Amino acid sequence: MRGLAAMVRDLAARTPESRERSVDLWRALAICLVVFGHWFVVAVTYRDGRLSGYNALDVLSWLDPVTWLFQVMPIFFLVGGYAGSASMASHRASGGDGIGWVLRRTDRLLRPTTALFVVLPLASVAATPAGVGSELLGHAAWLASIPLWFLLAYFVLVVLTPWLHALHRRAGLAAPVALVVVVAVADLLRRGLHVPVVGQSTYLFAWMAVYQLGFCWRDGLLRLSRGKALALAAGGLAALIGLTVVGPYPVAMVGYNTAPPTLALMALAATQAGLVLALAPAANRWLRRTGPWSVVIAVNAVILTVFLWHMTAAAVAAALLFPTGVLPQPPPHSTAWLLWRGPWIAACALVLVVLVALFARIELRRPAPRSGERRGPWRDGATVLGLAAVLAGLIFVAFSGPGYHGPTGLPWAGVLSYLCGAAVLRVARTRPVPPGSDR
Repeated sequence: MRGLAAMVRDLAARTPESRERSVDLWRALAICLVVFGHWFVVAVTYRDGRLSGYNALDVLSWLDPVTWLFQVMPIFFLVGGYAGSASMASHRASGGDGIGWVLRRTDRLLRPTTALFVVLPLASVAATPAGVGSELLGHAAWLASIPLWFLLAYFVLVVLTPWLHALHRRAGLAAPVALVVVVAVADLLRRGLHVPVVGQSTYLFAWMAVYQLGFCWRDGLLRLSRGKALALAAGGLAALIGLTVVGPYPVAMVGYNTAPPTLALMALAATQAGLVLALAPAANRWLRRTGPWSVVIAVNAVILTVFLWHMTAAAVAAALLFPTGVLPQPPPHSTAWLLWRGPWIAACALVLVVLVALFARIELRRPAPRSGERRGPWRDGATVLGLAAVLAGLIFVAFSGPGYHGPTGLPWAGVLSYLCGAAVLRVARTRPVPPGSDR
């Protein structure tokens, strides 16, 4: 952790005044709220040697409006688009190409993710001889893989960023508007004509719309006054109320409205974008103070580790505390269940602190800067193959679900596909190119 403190001090001292610091604040806040929300609504249970889990919102429907506050993944994709646009512009200005940017950017995602894909199989293999059943391991693996849903969507957008950024330079604000229209049409086909394949496409197009909106923010196309930004938020909120309270969409911003994302979630995204833009000037002024800015830097330095391991922390906490009776397991519709959420979240946080202390150094390690960018047909082909294998592995593991009961509770085809793809991408980033073959 001393390394983290030194890095935070160095980054804080070198931060230029022109940096949009609110982007870092919103990224950290969004992930922390997602972690807290998962710990609250994903009810983990352990009975008769069986680890399981379910969404408490299926029982506590009165919490549906609260999800409007805790469903902040649109903010994460918004600031992700802003950061991706800034990084891509800088990379292009230094003479880099799109494939080189994808290799660098995905490295930041894959290093901490690879740690999860290595540790979970090793832990499951070690647990099997100890008498832990495949059903228990399967549910533990399912809990640990819950964060991969959003990581998968973000990974795809990062890979597509060179092309999405080119589209943005040509179309500007028309790009996210057109994508929202695509989401609306897909919703109509899914709800009205029951065409499921078309409806599933919004997993890509909805988050792409918010990501493209981040491009527009960074390039000044969303340079709104505070009043206009609040008007955008109010318009989004009015649309959200019309679509859910009055219209046909559920009020809860999880479940139906996120799997896949719907037009109602786009209304929530517009509301959040307006609030982010309205609060950005005040947030930037506050973050020029050393203390708050240092905290934001520290959280962002390990933010992916926190996100990837937070449901593993919940599974570990349940396995340690529920069988011993240290924490009771009252039914979720009871007052006792709500009162015990506090100690439960504290236990998850304590386990997560330990996991972050063990694995954060993988995310903190930054590759040494190189004087030039390796280019060539071999690199491009290896990159495509590596990305395809990683994507297939993420899909397989994320969609395996709690019902998968292999010998060790893991979808090994997905794990091996991911690890092979990550290894190929690692070689593509570091393999020397023979003299004269660079272009």
